[in-house]
Parts: sequence; structure tokens; C-alpha cells
Amino acid sequence: MRHTQLFLGEDNNDQTTFYNNIGPSGYQDTALEIQHDEPREIKMSRRVGVLNYKGGTGKTTTVVNLGAGLAVRGKRTLCIDLDAQGSLATYLGVSYTNSLAHVLLDQANLNDCIVQARENLDLIPSDGNLLQAEGNMWRMQDNGIVRHILADKLGSIDDRYDYILIDFSPSVSLLSESGLRYIRELVVPVSMSYLAMVGIRQVIQRLKDISQVPRNRARLYCVLPTIFSARVQQDREVLSILRRHFGHKVANPIRKSLKLVEAPSHHQTIYEYSPRSNAAADYTLLVERILRNG
Repeated sequence: MRHTQLFLGEDNNDQTTFYNNIGPSGYQDTALEIQHDEPREIKMSRRVGVLNYKGGTGKTTTVVNLGAGLAVRGKRTLCIDLDAQGSLATYLGVSYTNSLAHVLLDQANLNDCIVQARENLDLIPSDGNLLQAEGNMWRMQDNGIVRHILADKLGSIDDRYDYILIDFSPSVSLLSESGLRYIRELVVPVSMSYLAMVGIRQVIQRLKDISQVPRNRARLYCVLPTIFSARVQQDREVLSILRRHFGHKVANPIRKSLKLVEAPSHHQTIYEYSPRSNAAADYTLLVERILRNG
């Protein structure tokens, strides 16, 4: 397995300094090792999380359209919402009775919380009740149980799906940590802004911390540039910086698209709302990348 050194410096609120501090060797402060992809056998139930600690980077949009793209290719896919805002169910126009919170609070069994959103595409939704569940997690005495609560609660469905996609909240929490311990691969969407790049560094540091714990094998699968416009100089600069640091880990950008903005208000995936759009083509490339490397 090959390793690339990624250098990430201290926080800097000045964007000009942020860009100027990046030289040929990258940041000169903290070195993290990022594992590069190697050929591996296709396994059932790939657990893929989508996370950036900066909001507005397209996490939910990516989970919905990646999941939909896998589903139309016949892959049994489950999306799980770890955000109390419940955006996945709203986006897909799904109604439900029980949510993830009911599973975590032992108020419903897991099967009763899974709803079908599309053919081959299921969903475990979340809502405001998740805040109560997270509060209950903080009060639990056994931190080991808390940090593996998702793995314990979801264990019975591991062999039911080809792909399990996790839509993380942008906030740091025990539930988020449990999610990072449950997944095996992480996609980090990055909008073309300085703050989103700070967010990706925080995610990688968290991954590094989690990896120190035995039996936790989450790895960075790819960095996904979002809301990208080739005509905007800053967007080109940010994309260049990402490619310099992450190499082939950087996926093809998701271009800025009005169709992608409009689709959620119609409760449709981009493939349903505008299948011939640039956004549909861009997410198709991501789906194909996942399948090819799966």
C-alpha cells in the first residue's frame, strides 16, 4: 500500500495567507498519512459516509444522488440520516412513522424504521427526536457502548444491502463518532471555499484519531469538489490545491447547477428531475467511480 504525506497547517482566518502558505510540499505543520486505493475484492454492504464539518458543501445532495445512481444500477442501497434536520426524507419526499431516534432509544425495532424511497433505495430517516437520542447517549455511562451504538443497532442489516450510505451532521457529536466507527469509507464533499477546506482538514484529523482505536478501519475514499465553476478563478485555485494534496483521491467535480438546486423542492433526484443535466452527468461519474473501485 502506498502512502502520501499530507501536510495541514494551523487554522488561519486570512484566506490570502492560507493560499500563500501552500508551497510545493504543502503545509509544513502536521503530517497525516492518507492511504491510497489498492485493488480489492468486491464485498457486500460497503459502508460509505459523507461528511464535512462545514455546512453547505452538498452532503445530503451527494447521498441522495449517489444512492439513486447506485439503485438504478440494481444495487440494493440504504441511506441513513444522522442529522436531526431530517433532510434526506424531505429531499426524497418520503413519509414515515419511526425514525433512527426510535431505534437508538429502543422504542422501535430496526425493520420498522426502514422505508422504501425508490426501487432498490431504502431510507432510515431522522428528525428532531434525534436530539433526544443524542442527549441519552451523553448520559450513558459506558462510552465504549455509546461509540459503537450504530454498529450494534445496524448489525442485522449488514448483509441485506450492497451499499449503506451515511449522511452525517456537520457537527461533532457522539453519534457522529459512532458513525465514523461504523463506516469503512468516507467521501468528503468540498465546496470551492476556504472554510470548506478547513472543514476537510478537521475531518481528516478526526479520521486519524479514530484510526488509533483497534478495529476501526475507516479510510478516506475520495474528496469530492462541489458547486464548481470552471469560470471562477477561486474555484480553479481550490481545485488545484485539492489535487496537489490528495492526487487521485480527488473525484471529478460536481459542477454548479441550477437543476441541482431545484430538484429537492420537487422531491426528486437529479436523475428524475433533469437526467440530461451536467449535474446528472457529474454524479454518474461518481457512481461509476464507486462501482469501479468497489
